[in-house]
Amino acid sequence: MDEKHGEDTSKQDFTPVQKQHSPGSASARNAPETDTEFGPRTTYTNLAAGLSEEHRDYLIQRHGTLDLEPLPSADPADPYNWPRWKKMANLVCVGFHATMTTFIAASIIPAYENIAEDLGCSIQRASYLTSLQIAILGWLPLFWKPVANRYGRRPVWLVSTMGALLFNVGCALSDGYTAMAVCRAFCAFFISPAIAIGSGVVTETFFKRERAQYMGVWTLLVTLGPPSGPFFMGFVAYQTGDYRWIYWVLAIVNGVQFISYIFFGPETRYIRQGVTHQGSAFKQEYLNIGRIDPAPFNPFEFIAPLTLARYASIVIPSVAYSVVFAFASVLVTVEIPQLFVPRFGFNPQQIGLQFLGNIIGSVIGEQLAGRGSDWWMNWRAKKLGEGRKPQPEFRLWLSYFGYLLAMVGLLVFGIRIQQAPMGQWNVTPIVGVAIASAGGQVITTVLITYAVDCHSDEAASIGAFVNVVRQTWAFIGPFWFPDMLESVGGSGSGGIMAGLIFVFSWVPTALLQWRGQQWREKKASFSAKEAEGMANPS
Repeated sequence: MDEKHGEDTSKQDFTPVQKQHSPGSASARNAPETDTEFGPRTTYTNLAAGLSEEHRDYLIQRHGTLDLEPLPSADPADPYNWPRWKKMANLVCVGFHATMTTFIAASIIPAYENIAEDLGCSIQRASYLTSLQIAILGWLPLFWKPVANRYGRRPVWLVSTMGALLFNVGCALSDGYTAMAVCRAFCAFFISPAIAIGSGVVTETFFKRERAQYMGVWTLLVTLGPPSGPFFMGFVAYQTGDYRWIYWVLAIVNGVQFISYIFFGPETRYIRQGVTHQGSAFKQEYLNIGRIDPAPFNPFEFIAPLTLARYASIVIPSVAYSVVFAFASVLVTVEIPQLFVPRFGFNPQQIGLQFLGNIIGSVIGEQLAGRGSDWWMNWRAKKLGEGRKPQPEFRLWLSYFGYLLAMVGLLVFGIRIQQAPMGQWNVTPIVGVAIASAGGQVITTVLITYAVDCHSDEAASIGAFVNVVRQTWAFIGPFWFPDMLESVGGSGSGGIMAGLIFVFSWVPTALLQWRGQQWREKKASFSAKEAEGMANPS
């Protein structure tokens, strides 16, 4: 996007508007279209021939081209028309929010021993304070999606961060295990929206040609939550000598998030059909506290994302990604304290430092997957020639490199931790963690972007569905990971994890790349015939 045109838009934010916007011709405006995500909506098109002269002039002045997908409206409140700085500021707020969902869950990992001593419970029971939040982060975001669709993203972000702040304070003041568990549960509920609908915000804000890069930013920040939580909070627990300071610091961070959203979190939910937009762009983006979508609530909406399991182009990437995430992120996060404390006698600060490998690996992986994925697709488009675009399945070629890295990294971690002598730490297991994390991040960005490319009109629902699958598997894993490590050792566990990734991730992805386009076309044809039959009953 042209930065000069981006600066021009910021001057238009206070321009009053009162019209019903549409991105296309009259036929496009009047088409009765529905989907499982937003209900009535318009169809985006990059065929600019049907635009009014005023609309065409606005897009040329704003973006310097009409070759845009999706095609924005002629309203400065439309997130596609925002200047670059506003898009990036909002993405940082939402991405950091997504980080905090899993950051909060994992933040107490280095302090399990301290929590067990303080609350009079076992270390295993103390770990359930993390497992509890993992489960809630998987399913309760389904509640927030319909609410965010009706009232907008911005009110949800503000309620979310303030609720998390209050219940983190509750955790800090809890004097028993039950009270702390209840506060942890409500904190997870309030902080959870970003982990599910963040992908929808990326789709609502950025054009398709740059989607993988910015979807990668969001997925990277989601991935960084589990390792960065114990990495930073290990210092807090050790240096303060009181693990409850973890909760106070989390509450402070939630307060900073709340303030950041007030200034840098404009509304991204923009309905382009069937709704009259009134007032200036500033009012629409920052001051609208009522309903955005007048459609009534439908109880089915709260479980609608689960129906996406009928699409192979969504369910296969979700399962493949979740298997890798469980091993390359959850296992190495949850099990490091239980493996390193008895073997090396580490304190909370030293345990926290072990998660640096996850962070470095994830950041490196995103450099390969984000810009690299967009470059890969753009290169293919140029090779095909003008007017032709590569099928989404072409993006999947990059996932095999990620699978290979994840498998090799987990093998290195398992073998080297088993070979490490008691009391003699070395960095090689953490190198394995970094390699696995790099592979996991490549897979995350490639597979989620692929699913969104195939069904871009359901981006927020895809985020919610992927989150359910990922968090459910992540919740189950810690109950059997310790038994696996104890029964077969680190080397055997590395082999088992690599084998599971190959069977449940690599092979299904190869099948999807081979047959995915055919399955999508067949599904689309069946849906069209079904819709035609409903419109013209015999």
